[in-house]
Amino acid sequence: MFPSFPGKVQHIQVDGGDLLYIPDFLEPEESISVMENLRQEIAWKQETISLFGKQYLTPRLTAWYGDPGAAYSYSGLKLQPEAWTKTLLLLKQKAEIAAGCSFNSVLLNWYRQVADSIGWHADDEKELGKNPVIGSISLGAKRTMRFRRKDNHRTTFKTELYNGSLLIMQGEIQHYWQHAIPKSLAVKEDRINLTFRKIFLPD
Repeated sequence: MFPSFPGKVQHIQVDGGDLLYIPDFLEPEESISVMENLRQEIAWKQETISLFGKQYLTPRLTAWYGDPGAAYSYSGLKLQPEAWTKTLLLLKQKAEIAAGCSFNSVLLNWYRQVADSIGWHADDEKELGKNPVIGSISLGAKRTMRFRRKDNHRTTFKTELYNGSLLIMQGEIQHYWQHAIPKSLAVKEDRINLTFRKIFLPD
């Protein structure tokens, strides 16, 4: 159960997991300031990933920040964390209050244009442990996040991610569902997304 949090809170419960959505997690002025800071201070990269035996440039810019040792692997990448910035630490602390748990890392994605996207995937890497809690902050353009069941791709739902919103994924949702941000011709502005996570560090 999540603690109470000021603002409008939507609890979306689905078969095999649930979501908590806070559309006004950040004030509009705060969102603008934070997004501009992240554009300037983050060490953005366009990584090369491996999919189905082939290599592709990611259709977005990415960055990985976190505690020392909080390495993360996906799609053939092995990411070592950059040191936390002041802006990221403030967002992390705020997300931890809403989620009721601690985070030690964050994956940032910068969707620069309509062609920038992320394909179907689940945040189920072994470093995240069982039933990870993911806190996802959206800044900038509204984008549609789509979900589909792993065992039946016809079972789907979607949610609109607005500027300044927080989406918390918890429970078994990463086991049973995939999610994606598809391309959209309606998008005219860029978007930065931060997904806070807890990496289980080796003893």
